[in-house]
Amino acid sequence: MPGAERTRTLPASRDRSEPMFPGGPAADPAGSHHERRIRSFRPRRGRVTPGQGEALRRLWPQWGLDIDGLRRIDLGELFATEAGPRPDLPVVLEIGFGMGEATAQMAAADPGTGILAADVHTPGQGNLLALAEREGLTNIRVANGDAIILLREMLAPAALAGLRVFFPDPWPKKRHHKRRLLQPEFVELAATRLKPGALVHCATDWEPYAEQMLEVLTACPAFENTQADGGYTPRPDFRPLTKFESQGLDKGHVVHDLIFRRMDT
Repeated sequence: MPGAERTRTLPASRDRSEPMFPGGPAADPAGSHHERRIRSFRPRRGRVTPGQGEALRRLWPQWGLDIDGLRRIDLGELFATEAGPRPDLPVVLEIGFGMGEATAQMAAADPGTGILAADVHTPGQGNLLALAEREGLTNIRVANGDAIILLREMLAPAALAGLRVFFPDPWPKKRHHKRRLLQPEFVELAATRLKPGALVHCATDWEPYAEQMLEVLTACPAFENTQADGGYTPRPDFRPLTKFESQGLDKGHVVHDLIFRRMDT
């Protein structure tokens, strides 16, 4: 189509263990120095438009973070601007952001909160960086790699003001349920990195996964359901309706939101 932005794929000869863009996100930032285990995600490099690639080349050194598991990060330093570090900035971790449109909308609506957005989808990483620059958003940082390593190895206890997991891979086949992110071990780990009063907000359009999320979060003594009846939460206005979600609703899918609060224990 005339005027449409062309996409390009990796050359067949490129070693897929190498980064797509020099100075950009690493192909496997944690490498072999962390244990091999069942993961809740598939690495997705995919097709990158010239605009996304340019954003990765220019903005990753400033706004990107490879999850290598080798150091603790200072969130105040990570979200520093020209005015200096922001040690008092509350930071929410978002795991899985797709192409980043909803993340950018939430960041624009709440500039006083930092969003550390983690994903492994290279086009989405580039797209979110481009959106942040275009909208002048200084409260977004993009993390590349395994969010469990980020939580366990790179974030200090009680470092986060919130956690968002919107439409994670439901892994619908029974033999793949062990790959789902929302497991008891993950919830217990997340609890150690959240401040008292922090909110965990999950959303899914896969009913069996919603039931598992509700069961797992309810069973963790560190959290309480913000719904008095112990059930699901109506979609809050601050969570934008995404293109993915709209397509699911058009197909008759039911979307469930869950919001739990980290208790002061």
